[in-house]
Amino acid sequence: MDLLPRDLCGWHDRTVLVDLNPGDTLLRRAVHARYGGNQQGGITTSRKITDVVLFFTDPAKGHRHGYYDGWGTDGCFHYVGEGQQGDQRLVRGNQRILNHYGEGRTLEGFRADGRSVTYLGEFDLVGHYFTDAHETNDVEALRQVVVFRLRPRSSVPVELPKVPLSPVSAARAEVVPVEERHTERAFVSPDREPYRLERREAELVQRYSQSLVDQGHEAGRLQIVPPGESRPLYSDVWDKTTNELVEAKSSVTRDQLRTAVGQLLDYGRFIEAERWTVLVPLRPRADMLDYLHRYGIGVVYPNGNNWSRLEPESPDPLGPVQIRYI
Repeated sequence: MDLLPRDLCGWHDRTVLVDLNPGDTLLRRAVHARYGGNQQGGITTSRKITDVVLFFTDPAKGHRHGYYDGWGTDGCFHYVGEGQQGDQRLVRGNQRILNHYGEGRTLEGFRADGRSVTYLGEFDLVGHYFTDAHETNDVEALRQVVVFRLRPRSSVPVELPKVPLSPVSAARAEVVPVEERHTERAFVSPDREPYRLERREAELVQRYSQSLVDQGHEAGRLQIVPPGESRPLYSDVWDKTTNELVEAKSSVTRDQLRTAVGQLLDYGRFIEAERWTVLVPLRPRADMLDYLHRYGIGVVYPNGNNWSRLEPESPDPLGPVQIRYI
């Protein structure tokens, strides 16, 4: 969603916070004493000035709530909406930002630092998009958040972070080195440390990748950015020599292998791969092999110092399973 600049929509320039200049610092309670609004929320509507919406960004503390605000490559400030748990919706403060043009309100930004805030100036809403983020104090619980693209109407003399990736209009794929930091989770929760199962998976990936290199193959990892997304996808291994797309899992449980199939299907929308493969620490049981092979997915697992490979064959139809009603 893109919006026209306000001055192209019949608006007139005006400065609502007449006694503040970008860069001015004051206590947050002084802001609300002067202009009104809720002192606790990240987005608030002034009760004393009816035509202003105030938003606050806190780079030091926002990460614990999954709020990774920052400058994008488009010159806009990408601001995560309110809502600390569950999927965010375009209600309350988020709706205020989205509709502030039509409601005749300006949008004024502040950077928080403890009890003090620094005025950033007035912003225009250019558009918004949705992406994934973790919930408050729980980096394992993912939810969807709304991100507003805000363009400052004047220079912002305050240092603010940059977002890792701005959305792109067309899909993009490139080969990157096989490194643990190249993961989808690293874009959602940059401060999160890998867990034991993830480290086991990374070790498996490193070992298999090195075996490909030792055979003279060119191996890396695919970074895929779907259109309109700000979070890249990462395959575990991409064998450029054979066009093999590999997803690794640290165990052969049904849940893990189901996840691997979904990830391969996701990546496969953007890449012409000759072979899809799941890399696991040991041979899957018969039913899970059948499951993978029926989708044309092979299996690779370590066998001493070598690797065993189970390629899918054309499966014989089993026919419908008789359902027993209880």
